Amino acid sequence: MPIVELINVKKKYQMGRVFVPAVKNVNFSIEKGELAAISGPSGSGKSTTLNIIGLVDLPSSGTVILDGIDIYGGYKLPDSTSIPSALDKRITEIRSSHVGFIFQNFNLIPVLNVFENVELPLNLVSKDSPCAKMSSSQRKEWIDYLIETVGLTDWKKHKPSELSGGQRQRVAIARALVTKAPVILADEPTANLDSKTGGQILELMQKLNSELKTTFVFSTHDQRIVDMCNHVVYILDGEQVNEIRR
Repeated sequence: MPIVELINVKKKYQMGRVFVPAVKNVNFSIEKGELAAISGPSGSGKSTTLNIIGLVDLPSSGTVILDGIDIYGGYKLPDSTSIPSALDKRITEIRSSHVGFIFQNFNLIPVLNVFENVELPLNLVSKDSPCAKMSSSQRKEWIDYLIETVGLTDWKKHKPSELSGGQRQRVAIARALVTKAPVILADEPTANLDSKTGGQILELMQKLNSELKTTFVFSTHDQRIVDMCNHVVYILDGEQVNEIRR
């Protein structure tokens, strides 16, 4: 069973009295454990597609299945940004336990140190998350393991301002993994890194994919990421124009 499935997904935004299509009838699935990329030029709709997978953006129509859950099944998708409270609660709970995010701007909390930044999502998980019933000692052990895995054991008491860009991205990766979410989404993860550091981050994500069997989905126009992935969906002007599985 695919871990991600988009069926006839469309997304349009209202600008004044005009509706602008951002994603047009996208159809693809991603298998568990894949390194997958959604690739295309700036403005192609790839980030919108990634946000639909991550339950950040609602599709205007279509079906989104995440880890076997039909996210919007039984609900009428709203025409505006006003989401019914029952649907909003459902989306929030599923997203907190099924999706991890790696942002290109890192989005770390400046006043928290590395350990605290990695720990933060554990305070937000739903009761259905595999991490919800961790004891305090198990929680600390798991966070320490992730910090060690991304190579930051000696930096875990440091705050983001004391870290390099590459180190901050490593913190962001550990934070994305901490809830044991089955799907990790990364929006242009190398965009704010120099080429050498970016290469090291990609090697780290390949290693984590191999060792933890976590599914990574990238939104990118970085050819290095495209070459690294075994599944690539190409989007142009909001339309899916090609798909390659290696």
